[in-house]
Formats: sequence, C-alpha cells, structure tokens
Amino acid sequence: MRLGNIGRSVFGGAAGLLLLGGFALPASGQGSRELRVGVTELPANLDPATALEGVGLLISRQVFETLVQYQDGGSDVDAGLAVRWGISKDGLVWTFRIRDGVRFHDGSLLTAHHVAASFERQISEGHPLHPDPPAVWPRLLRGLPGVIKEVRAPDAKTFQITLRLPYAPLLTVLAHPGFAVIQSGPGEGAHWLGTGPFRLGEVSPGRIVLEAHGGYWGGSPRLNRIVFQEVGVEEVARAELDGRRLDLWFPAAPPQKPDGALSLPGWQVGLLALQNEKEPLGKKRVRQAVAAAVDPAVLASALGKAAVPLQSLLPPGVWGRREGQPILGGDPLTARRLLVEAGLRQGIKGVLLLDDAQRSVDQLKVATALSESLARAGIALELRVEPTLVVRQASQQGDHEWLLTEAQVDGGDPHLFLYPLSTSEGATKGPNAFNLSFYRNTRLDDLLVRASQLAFRPERRKLYLRAQGILADELPWIPLYVKLHWAVIRPEVRGFRLHPSGIHRLDRVWVEPEAGGVLR
Repeated sequence: MRLGNIGRSVFGGAAGLLLLGGFALPASGQGSRELRVGVTELPANLDPATALEGVGLLISRQVFETLVQYQDGGSDVDAGLAVRWGISKDGLVWTFRIRDGVRFHDGSLLTAHHVAASFERQISEGHPLHPDPPAVWPRLLRGLPGVIKEVRAPDAKTFQITLRLPYAPLLTVLAHPGFAVIQSGPGEGAHWLGTGPFRLGEVSPGRIVLEAHGGYWGGSPRLNRIVFQEVGVEEVARAELDGRRLDLWFPAAPPQKPDGALSLPGWQVGLLALQNEKEPLGKKRVRQAVAAAVDPAVLASALGKAAVPLQSLLPPGVWGRREGQPILGGDPLTARRLLVEAGLRQGIKGVLLLDDAQRSVDQLKVATALSESLARAGIALELRVEPTLVVRQASQQGDHEWLLTEAQVDGGDPHLFLYPLSTSEGATKGPNAFNLSFYRNTRLDDLLVRASQLAFRPERRKLYLRAQGILADELPWIPLYVKLHWAVIRPEVRGFRLHPSGIHRLDRVWVEPEAGGVLR
C-alpha cells in the first residue's frame, strides 16, 4: 500500500485532550510535582520536522517518539516505537515491528498506519501537513524524497521503508525527533498529538507547559508537569534559580558562574580545512606539521568554556569514533622536522580565512591562538576576516588556503560528517562543495561508500575505524574543538543527564521536596 492511499484520516484525533484552541486537558492523576525549565527562546513552530537542533527538539523529545531512540550518552540506538527491525539482503527494504500497547495522548492505539502517515506528510510536498520548512528530511536523507522510494504499512504492526539505494545511516538518523510519529489534534491548524511521556498543555507567549501522559507505555514519568519559560539573560536566570522559580536552565552561551553548571561535548565540531590543491598544503608532511604544531593548551585558553579541544576525527558520543594517538601535538620541534622533510626548511606562510559570524566560540580568538602556536614552528599565518557569505562563496570555489569553519555530526551518524567533509563527491567546486579541503583519495572514497551501504553495524564500525586511520594520517582537515552543551540545575533536581545530541531526556527527572518537605 503506497502512502498516498493512507490519506489524512489516521491523523484525526479525538477531541478534548489538548489545551490548544480551547480543548481541555484531563488531569493526569499524579502529584503536584513540576519541573520549571528556563530557555533563551521558545519555538514558534512545534512541528519537530522543521528543525535540526534547538529548544524545539528538546520539547519534542518529551512529547513525540521515534521508531528508535538514542542510547544514553551516545548515538547508538535502542528500540523505541519499533521493538525490532530487519533489512532485506539487497539492503533496500527496512522492516519495523511496531510496539504493542502504545497510545497517543488522546487514548487511541498506535498502528503502523500512523507511522506511515507521519512519513507521508514529510515525503509528499503537496500534503496539507507537510513541514514548513522541511528541514530534517532533506538534510538527513539526501534530499526530498532523497533516498526514500516508498513507505508502507502492510498491516497494523508492520512498517516498511523501501530505499532507492542502500543507505545504512537510516537507522541512526531515525532516532532524530524530526522523524517522530505524530497525529494532528483537533481544532484549527496543526496541533500535534504524540505518544511520549508528556503531552502538550498550555502554549502561550513565553511559556509552554507539558503534562504527564499517564498512559505512557514506558511507565508514568516522575514529574507531573514540565514548564518551559523564556529567560533572556543569565542575571535573570540566576535570580529565578535562587528564588526557586526555576529548577533547570539551558543557557545559549556558557554560564558565567559555575554554581550548579553541567557540561558535555556535543556534535558541533570546529575544524581547520587546508586547501590540498594549493601548495605547500598538498604535501602530507606539511599538514602533519600543522597538526603537530597546534598546542591544545593554547587552544583551550582561547575556547574558554564554550568548547574543548578535540583530539579525534569524531566527537565523543558518536558511535564509530576512533580512539588513539592525539591529533593535536603542541610540539613545534616535531612540526619543524616535518617541514624540513617536506623540503621547507625556512617554514611557510599562509592566509587563514574566517567569517565574522557571532558564535558561542570566538573564532577570532581561536584563529589568534592557532597563529601563535604555528608561529613557534615556523608557520606564519595572516588572518583574514570576511562576512559569512563571502567566506562561503570563496571556500566553496576553493579560493582559500586555510579555512576555520564548523561542521555538525548530523543525526549522530559518522557518515553524515566524514563523507561530506572527506570524499571526492563533496570536492566539486560550487554551491554543493562540502569537502572544503578539496582532498581526493579513491581508497578513502571506497571505504566511506561501503560504510554507507552496509547495514551490519559491527562491519560499518570497522570501516569507519579504517577511514579515520587514513584521515588521521593524511589530515586533509584538522579537528580543533567540539562545542559544549551546558545546563544549570538546582541541587534538588535529580536524575538529569545531558545528551551529546542536545536533545535531553526529562521523563526520568524528578525534584526533591524543598526544605521542610514542602511539595510544589
């Protein structure tokens, strides 16, 4: 059965459960516990398919669920709405068995037809509930419809995805909230119903309230409510925390005070792209000398609390990460020796291009730290700061020598980071250039293509380890840092853990009674 035959009927939800458009929300039957969460800005659009990251996805993670879900601490996946899955021998058909007894927030039972309908509205641009904008699908599935040929529900418990070509990253990216299974609730516009531990309650300017879903298949959450509030600046957030009007705060930038602060490396990586088509950067010994010269201690000082130096090709928390010898050496003597071996006894000069965009990491400070480290090894850099558009156009045309930039491990799969940054496919000059080092290696291409096609995770892991071994030796681009996720919590908050995706789970969190055992 093709998606188009499912129609919109499975999106219809029973009335009376959403406090949106005047629909009342029944009491959950739990206690009066609530978690009050401060964020810098609440999303205007609560459709999880419209954002790759941000507060909207944090909220979506509590309300909606996906076929598979990220494990604690990383991007390996566990069962979610699907209890098991398999793939055909040709790697083109994925089959998922849907979990029994899962109910939407209106009490209706989840079926595979709901899953198919949720995918249909994303794959079909003419669908009345098509995401606006459709951010997640095209980014993680190589376009719209991208690698997906067809989705169908042969019966109420079986959901199938047919691919145009083998695409092993599919399983990892399906854990992204953008692929959540949803229904459209009653009333005007798109009011979403999910199957998660919390359901949408009040939605008003500067405030979103989630209520516990008492019928949640995974067991009732330990909280009765989660209240998300907009809190613009740290001084206000700290006052709210001190006054017990906030329990948890997610700052947009590293907090100035350490009290109650937690951090964890995420999946946003800063890197140095060396234009391999321009000499002397085409020499492997020169690129190795650059990495050997970069002092991680000097870099760490420039990063402050926004990020930490990265000593591997993939950040922590991404499955398939290769551990081993650090990439950044802080060793100017070794760097000078490598330059001599490359025939450059007098050292080298270059221009480092960076943009003027405002980020949590101060790019100019990082560039200055790089320049200081490299100067000790006889590498003289001139810093060139340009507007973002100028930098993008110049780098995609290969007109740069050295480039300071950032890249995201989209969806937590190594393919969506290593492949675009390192293969010949991404080295075509123009708006589709992602390999900004313009490095080409047919042996690496072969490894990364094979890794993208083999669904068997242990074999994929071996291929990615080999690919990272090549990259650690060739160093067409050099990882510099990984950004940190930050949270500030009150001492009474228990069970909270940051996740490297930034999409943290809150259904396991609870708040201890305040002094005197008072319940809020």
